[in-house]
Amino acid sequence: MFQGFKKFLMRGNVIDLSVAVVMGAAFTAVVSSVTKGVVEPLLAVMGGNSQYGFGIQLISGKPATFVALGPIVSAGIDFVMVAAVLYFVLILPMNSLVKRFGGPAEAAKPTELELLAEIRDLLAAQQNGSATSQAASQMLARHSR
Repeated sequence: MFQGFKKFLMRGNVIDLSVAVVMGAAFTAVVSSVTKGVVEPLLAVMGGNSQYGFGIQLISGKPATFVALGPIVSAGIDFVMVAAVLYFVLILPMNSLVKRFGGPAEAAKPTELELLAEIRDLLAAQQNGSATSQAASQMLARHSR
């Protein structure tokens, strides 16, 4: 039971994913502070004389009817900044490294002619009585991947 758990924890994907989550959380905090410190004051300037910032007052004189658009725009900018940094810092370099050094080698798949020839040989052997169902199932298992 513990061997399976240890094997699961030691997979490269689990460790990579945990590092990515921690880095993403740290970076999100940085981006959020930038938008709160720089973007939101700029949006408040566009809000005019309203004490609530950038938004729409549905009923004048009732503060509860103010629809704040600043936090929505700020969250959108957060999302775009995080997505851009993840793409340009992680995804793009990784894609170029995979392209340059090649990814995991993929097994060569047989052509249609090779498959047909193998099926023909199995059928001929079965008619002669020398083929077993085990050989046929092995051939199917080999090519169904």
